[in-house]
Amino acid sequence: MTASNLSRRAFLQAAGAAGLSAAASPHARGTQDRGAPVVGEGDYQYECHHDWGAKPDHIEWYETHGVAVDKDGMIYVTHRAGPDRPSSPAMAQDTVVVFDPEGKFVRSFGKEYHGGGHGIDIHEEDGREFLYLAFMFPINLVVKADLNGEVVWVKEKPVEPGVYADPEARYSPTNVAFSPDGGFYVCDGYGSNYIHQYDKKGEWTRTWGGTGTEPGLMRTPHGIWFDDRAGREPDVVVADRANARLQYFSPEGQFRSIVDEVSFPAHFDTRDDVLLVPDLHARVSLFDRDNNVITHLGDDPQWTAEVLDGFKVRVEPDRWRPGHFVHPHDACFDAEGNIFVAEWVLPGRLTKLRRLS
Repeated sequence: MTASNLSRRAFLQAAGAAGLSAAASPHARGTQDRGAPVVGEGDYQYECHHDWGAKPDHIEWYETHGVAVDKDGMIYVTHRAGPDRPSSPAMAQDTVVVFDPEGKFVRSFGKEYHGGGHGIDIHEEDGREFLYLAFMFPINLVVKADLNGEVVWVKEKPVEPGVYADPEARYSPTNVAFSPDGGFYVCDGYGSNYIHQYDKKGEWTRTWGGTGTEPGLMRTPHGIWFDDRAGREPDVVVADRANARLQYFSPEGQFRSIVDEVSFPAHFDTRDDVLLVPDLHARVSLFDRDNNVITHLGDDPQWTAEVLDGFKVRVEPDRWRPGHFVHPHDACFDAEGNIFVAEWVLPGRLTKLRRLS
């Protein structure tokens, strides 16, 4: 994520001023921390605990990008670990950091991906969970690994569709989604704006998309999800970020529809009939089964205007405000309906939204 990718149009629609900060420790569900701000409304209210997780001294957050939760409640966070390749291996940081449900550090790994930590999702296969990691520039790989970081396979850009035949054609994957038949999808969000589909053996099946604003074309397809919420036709939804919309496709890549009640969408998660959309423009959105907005968590037009005014706030933690977001880059539910939010800020930040209702 770079500031140059952000939408000036959305900034011009916002207005105002304000700032954001705070750190809080995790709390068990059922007891409200009177000092923690609350966001949301109705049945979707959450207590904000910013700077969640007891990060060890050997990890220095650099642009937290992805977050996922396994079936045991362990929280996995990806961060870039630094802007570039280090001058020596000893300077590299682990790009994946794991916490237990109480926020205690468990393990970390992924020094070989220093500078490229980005998307992370977890998929269960025959009773065993695996990480699917999307590493952006300078790495530009998709990696399947076990929960300890042991690599199963590594995929570079697909040659089969021929869309990267030109040496200038860029490939930089951002996130992965999973189909019920065991296959998966990769979005080339920072590259050439394609979606690549693979079968359960990891073999390329098809490619669709490309750069543009017309339906079916994309500009920064940053996140992707197989939306099979009950009562809906199962489809693939893409966070078409720079076009400020969600696009729905059939499992085979045929364009279906557009949802435009977003500002700068980054990725997805679902729980029951709720779709969760972290939005780079300072909010986290919840949608019902029919994709009507339930609430935009942290939404504040004045604060958003300040965040998007030159993008200076993301590197000035003293200006951050409790109960507000700067740049939510990924978010996911845990089994209790709490939400974890990773933000594209320096230094990185993880927030736990503890569900109150």
